[in-house]
Amino acid sequence: MQAQKRIGTHDGAFHCDEVLACWMLHQTKQFADAEIVRTREENKLSEMDIVVDVGAVFDPSTHRYDHHQKSFTDTFDEKHVVTKLSSAGLIYKYFGQEILQNIVKSVDVNYEKLYHLVYDNFIEEIDAVDNGVQCYAADAVPKYKVSTMLGQRVARLNPSWNDQSKKPDEQFQKAMQIVGDEMESIVNYYAKAFLPARSIVYEAISSRLDDHPSGKIIVLKTACPWKDHLFEIEKELQVSMYTLANVLYAVYEDQGGSWRVQAVPERPESFHCRKALPEAWRGIRDQALSDLTGVQGCIFVHATGFIGGAQTR
Repeated sequence: MQAQKRIGTHDGAFHCDEVLACWMLHQTKQFADAEIVRTREENKLSEMDIVVDVGAVFDPSTHRYDHHQKSFTDTFDEKHVVTKLSSAGLIYKYFGQEILQNIVKSVDVNYEKLYHLVYDNFIEEIDAVDNGVQCYAADAVPKYKVSTMLGQRVARLNPSWNDQSKKPDEQFQKAMQIVGDEMESIVNYYAKAFLPARSIVYEAISSRLDDHPSGKIIVLKTACPWKDHLFEIEKELQVSMYTLANVLYAVYEDQGGSWRVQAVPERPESFHCRKALPEAWRGIRDQALSDLTGVQGCIFVHATGFIGGAQTR
């Protein structure tokens, strides 16, 4: 029988990056049942099968994944020039493809696309926070997406300064459960809900002149995640007989059977729209809105004008 593998990481206060790194390693075949040893003693770390977030060595060939040394400058890829990797990003970069496949357990997934989506929408936040990267620059364009605030949730699990009754190693295990649940949820969303929606958005963009001669409205055959796909497809089809930037609204039937019209934002994460619904309609509801617009069956227009609803298409 082979000896049990051991994952080394530092003791003391724990942080989201090494907690997530350890959880991800448990999703690999090589380290699935590995013991986690929390120590800063170099003689003990030298005996570990893999070391994350401690040891001042980055060497994938010997499974040493620390990022604190001054010489460390690695990022996820050439697109991510601002955010250096933390131990979470390092483990994801070198083991991520296997981890994703073991979480999703499906062959009908574009894992290369999923690999980058999960980094952009989850892992990078962990890397950036751990490395002290400010989210916003002077131009107010975010440098990375903040989608979970997971680092703060993990930090709160550390024993507080005035309550030492909790055992750090036990709290570390609780933190691993939280980050694992979060990552599984995000991975499954992008694999099973987000990626399959792309074809629906592409079809709506391709046929939008059939729905309205202006080409400014897309009609989705079902409610689905559409904003990121719209912007990506616009870039892909920028050489076209009509200007894709003219798409102003998405129309779709919601789960309750009524219909929604949603203004296209300036960027996927922006609250500013290319063209919000008319100001005179905003905050008006039901019959008052129907009387104002001359369209029967109106339900509402949001006070900010980014979305409205009606009983029928």
